[in-house]
Amino acid sequence: MRWMKLERLLIAFGALMLCIFGLARIHGFVLSRMEIERFKSQQLLAQEVHGEIPADKSPDFSLWSAKRIRAYRDSLVSHFQPAVALLLIPRIHLEVPILEGSDDLILNRAVGHIAGTAPPGESGNIGLAGHRDGFFRGLKDVVAGDKIEIQTQKETDTYVIDQIKIVDPTEVSVLWPRSHPSVTLVTCYPFYFVGDAPQRYIVQASLVGPDKKNTSDDAEF
Repeated sequence: MRWMKLERLLIAFGALMLCIFGLARIHGFVLSRMEIERFKSQQLLAQEVHGEIPADKSPDFSLWSAKRIRAYRDSLVSHFQPAVALLLIPRIHLEVPILEGSDDLILNRAVGHIAGTAPPGESGNIGLAGHRDGFFRGLKDVVAGDKIEIQTQKETDTYVIDQIKIVDPTEVSVLWPRSHPSVTLVTCYPFYFVGDAPQRYIVQASLVGPDKKNTSDDAEF
C-alpha cells in the first residue's frame, strides 16, 4: 500500500514538472515575440518607423539544421536584454533582432553585435555575427547589389552589398572601420560543413544615401 502511494506521488510530481516545463517554453516564446513588438512600439512612439515588419511569425526554419532549430527553441526559456536593433535582408526574407554579444546562446536566439565594432545606427563598420546553420544560412543566396536594412530606435539605415568573400578565422581586418559607413555580416563557412567550419563567410555592405555620419575611427576591433 505504501509503495502504491509513493508511486502515485511520483507520477503526480512528474506531471507537475512537465506542466511547468511546458509553461516555461510557452512563456519564453511569448517573450521572444514581445521583444520585437516592444522594439517596434518604441519606434512608433518616436515616429521613426520606415515600413512594416511582420512580427506574427516564427523564423523560417526551412534552411536550418535540426540541431540549430532545437537550440533556438531551447533559447526561448532564457532571458535576454532588449534588442538593440533589427536586421532585415529582403532578398532572403530575413527579419531578426540584433542582440549585444556573440556567444552561442545569443546566436541561437538572434544575430549578435560583435563587441568592439560600431554600434547599429552609428558610424564605422557594424559587425554582426550569426550561425551558418541558422539565421545566417540564407547568406549563401545574397549577391552584390542586394540591400541590407538596420532599424534602430532613431532611424532605418539602408546598405548595399558591395563585397562577399571567404577568409580565415584569424582575418579580423574585415571588422576594421572602412572608408565609409558599413555593415559586415560574419558566419562560418562552408555552410553545410560537418563539424567546426574552418573558414568565415563575409558579407560587407555600404551605407546608401547622403553620408550623415562621421567616419572617424570611433570603433576599434
